[in-house]
Amino acid sequence: MTGTLAPTRPLTAADRCDRCGAQAYVRVVLNSGGELLFCAHHMRQHGDSVRKIAVEIHDETDRLHSAQAGAGER
Repeated sequence: MTGTLAPTRPLTAADRCDRCGAQAYVRVVLNSGGELLFCAHHMRQHGDSVRKIAVEIHDETDRLHSAQAGAGER
């Protein structure tokens, strides 16, 4: 595939997993031009298959670890 991909916008709380409706932390841009959104659990579950058809994977699951660390500091 040629051309330049547009920068991926950050995921927000309004972005929901296409499998279960939980907050999405991963955006997968497909070869076809579409996109899929996954929570961390479903990305782990389907990651191998998704990587075969992805052009780009925008992963923000590190935010989960940051949020957990911050919650323990209170």
